[in-house]
Amino acid sequence: MPKSFVETVVRRRPVHKGRAINFFVDEVRLPDGKRAVREYVDHPGAVAVVPFLDPKTVILVRQFRYPVGETTWEVPAGKLDKGEEPRACLVRELREETGYRARRLRRLVSFWPAPAFSNERLHVYRADGLTAGPVSPDEDEFIEAKPVPFAAALAWIRSGKIRDAKTTIGLLACALENRGRGRL
Repeated sequence: MPKSFVETVVRRRPVHKGRAINFFVDEVRLPDGKRAVREYVDHPGAVAVVPFLDPKTVILVRQFRYPVGETTWEVPAGKLDKGEEPRACLVRELREETGYRARRLRRLVSFWPAPAFSNERLHVYRADGLTAGPVSPDEDEFIEAKPVPFAAALAWIRSGKIRDAKTTIGLLACALENRGRGRL
């Protein structure tokens, strides 16, 4: 068994540079000295927010997701711009996708959605004290924001109506937090 699990880059080959993400194929040296190929997506990171309209109601967005070919229910989220702090991105995305501004934001968790093939890091927040305002989605976004009872959103995870990882993690993190406070 090697003492270290670290793999070192021997050669990096960019395959595609996109607007939002980049693709690479790297040749790496394994801990035992052998070589292997690693294909991965370079991603700038993203944020997601679980906005609570009141203690028992969250705002979810419905939108079509081309890669899976389905309309999904998700928490508002968005990609970080270069050099952008997660909180700033969160405020922007919440306003764009739902029209709401939040008086209180609290980080719940940060995680890698798919570390086997992407370096994306996703930061999930909870938002409370919402104030309504105009929705202003990106020109290529068709989104519908809806208030959903928190208990129903949790049931949608169990039933498969919600299958998005960031939404599942964000809602369950809030449920654990609420359980610790004696409410659910």
